[in-house]
Amino acid sequence: MYNKVYLAALFLLLLFFAGCKEEVKQEVHIVRHYNGDVEVLNSCGEQGAAAKMKAFLRKNGFDVVSYRNDRLQNYDETIVVLRNPEWEGAQALAKALKTDNVMTIISKRAVVDAAVYIGKDFHQIIEPEQGEKK
Repeated sequence: MYNKVYLAALFLLLLFFAGCKEEVKQEVHIVRHYNGDVEVLNSCGEQGAAAKMKAFLRKNGFDVVSYRNDRLQNYDETIVVLRNPEWEGAQALAKALKTDNVMTIISKRAVVDAAVYIGKDFHQIIEPEQGEKK
């Protein structure tokens, strides 16, 4: 009798565990179809640089959601840090900023698609060259 109860319990356990399937979570990359959320940080030390860059980027169709001074104020060149590597506007942002200084740093806490760290070269970026139309 003991063996029959034991076998029945074992059979029920096998049925239970056979019906349970382990779920495999796949990482989902969200590709957003909009101009992107951009953060601007003044890293060159020149007063008002972040506000000027914000105006320049908005004029060029980018959604600047925040701008402020960076903790460091000694960047020579402007750098673009992509927080969302799937964002299709990254190349357009780099082109508008006339820079090849683009790096990707993924953070689950990031709330923007890209951060622009303004360097001392920002005047060459925001001011059109002679002969170039505004």
